[in-house]
Amino acid sequence: MHFLLVDSADSRGCVAVFRNPELLSFEPHPADEDFSSWLLPAVQRVLFQNALSLADLEGYAVCSGPGSFTGLRVGLTAVKAWAEIYSKPIAAVSRLEALALADLESPNPRPVFTAVFSDARRGQVFAALYKNSGEPVEPETVMALETFSSRSEATCGTSSILWKTPDPHLLTSLPQWPNRQAKGDVLQAIEPPFAAQLGALAHQRFVKGQTTDALALDANYVRRSDAELFWKDNRSAAAKP
Repeated sequence: MHFLLVDSADSRGCVAVFRNPELLSFEPHPADEDFSSWLLPAVQRVLFQNALSLADLEGYAVCSGPGSFTGLRVGLTAVKAWAEIYSKPIAAVSRLEALALADLESPNPRPVFTAVFSDARRGQVFAALYKNSGEPVEPETVMALETFSSRSEATCGTSSILWKTPDPHLLTSLPQWPNRQAKGDVLQAIEPPFAAQLGALAHQRFVKGQTTDALALDANYVRRSDAELFWKDNRSAAAKP
């Protein structure tokens, strides 16, 4: 099957075309361009490279988060429209889960636990903890990396952790990182774009029938938007005597 992948979770997103799990072509998102102006032309370009159209595809895959509100909305809105117009299924995939499952020169023996995180700004990270089988141990969340590291250490006990991230400097700057290394933790930096990892997980979803439609598709923001926080803060202030 041929499917299109859209990742607009943050500035390191991309669009890509796959034939089953094979990555045929991709285009990374330029960090200085808005997704709203870049996405559709980029999709047209990667489809043209493979002599395909949106109607030719058997399905659409989209990174559903966690990530930025604006970016995710652009990507999901486009995929919803295509799925509705062409009556095709959608495979919604998590960037954190895709990175956790990707077998990129993993150490041998591989640690029992895999921690994945990416920069969420404001001194926080999007993060999740998995067993190396892919089973989630700590669900996707947003918090300070130091807090996530402490929680992961408490959960994993004496077991070492494989850390996967596109932002390795955030981990190596933590005061507790040398101690974690001494206990056997391994750091694996993952370079963007993440088309191959997301596409592999999306293909699994398609094969297993784990898909959704335009009506049910939703983003996993993890963190509430600034608009929601601003509205809540103002309502709380207004309610005070």
